[in-house]
Amino acid sequence: MLTKIVALFLVFIAVLAMFGKLSLLLPKKLRPLAGKCPHCGRHRIGKGKCPCGKA
Repeated sequence: MLTKIVALFLVFIAVLAMFGKLSLLLPKKLRPLAGKCPHCGRHRIGKGKCPCGKA
């Protein structure tokens, strides 16, 4: 029983890893709007405007 749980956990982790690698292959237009502000370089959280007010 314990081996079955461990095996399912490893399969789940492998599926998550595949989705993570898939997101790296997508063009930048299709990626979520995360990262840094193009003007000031601060990290942006969410889809709102940057505190610098330019982007």
